[in-house]
Amino acid sequence: MSDLSPLSGPAASRAPQSVLFLCGMNSIRSPMAEVLARRALPRGVFIASAGVRAGERDPFVDAVLAEEGLSLDDRQPQSIDELADTNFDLIITLSPEAHHRALDMTRTAAADVEYWPMLDPTIVSGTRDQIMAAYRDVRERLASSIAARFGPDNKSETK
Repeated sequence: MSDLSPLSGPAASRAPQSVLFLCGMNSIRSPMAEVLARRALPRGVFIASAGVRAGERDPFVDAVLAEEGLSLDDRQPQSIDELADTNFDLIITLSPEAHHRALDMTRTAAADVEYWPMLDPTIVSGTRDQIMAAYRDVRERLASSIAARFGPDNKSETK
């Protein structure tokens, strides 16, 4: 299935067994989504993130996650080609390039692909406060999309 937005209704509350968040360079959107999903979903759900290619770690991501008491720890950006396993129940793409790659990957695989378009906050210029506001906006949009897709109370489920 390919959707342009997070699901709603009964499917939204059902957590898959494995989720991959995929974006362009695994520097901002997908690692942020991975950390937020780990907070929201049950421990039994395998959650990973990757990029079409590996980028550089972004310090603004660390800053906006720290505001929520979250951290990437020592995690570094990785490409989809670096993942040990690419068999996921659900691949959530966060950029057009990632969406096309996921659709190519899943031509012969039984995985759902959903496209959640997210602004790349690196296109924002200005003061540090303006840049931080753009990163916070991405964080909040991701958190909202995760809650809408998986339901706000999935953390209490056990698998």
